[in-house]
Amino acid sequence: MALAWHRAVLIGALVSVGCALGGRLSFREPTVTLETVEIVGIGFTGGSLNVRLDVHNPNRYEIRAIRMTAGLDLEDTHFGDAAIDRDVILPAETNTAVDIPVTFTWQGVGAGARALLQRGTVGYALDSRITVATPVGERTFEFRDGGEVPLKEFIR
Repeated sequence: MALAWHRAVLIGALVSVGCALGGRLSFREPTVTLETVEIVGIGFTGGSLNVRLDVHNPNRYEIRAIRMTAGLDLEDTHFGDAAIDRDVILPAETNTAVDIPVTFTWQGVGAGARALLQRGTVGYALDSRITVATPVGERTFEFRDGGEVPLKEFIR
């Protein structure tokens, strides 16, 4: 009888540890939103922007973003692409600002420039992809964010 009771306690303890460990290792997808777009430089052939993404890690543990890519459309016209291949540490349950440089040519600027002049804002769509290293392996996620950016957000 005592042996059966010890087995029950041992099984209960193992189940509790397993549940706690499983809860700790469960994974929730990070979220990515556009925070700002800033003009960094302008030249005769085009220019460069800094796209700042807000990446939220909802997990109770740190994860590493090992690759991030972003495609930026302005007023339904493809504007530019960017990628970073360096590790970005995403602390547990925290938002992290990630800067991605984007270069562009003047060919892609027309629709965005017209919208800025006419409305003072420009419509954008941001398609981003993030690959993260987690305690349960690498995972890749795709995100789409969109909206309007006022002129004052482009000039800082």
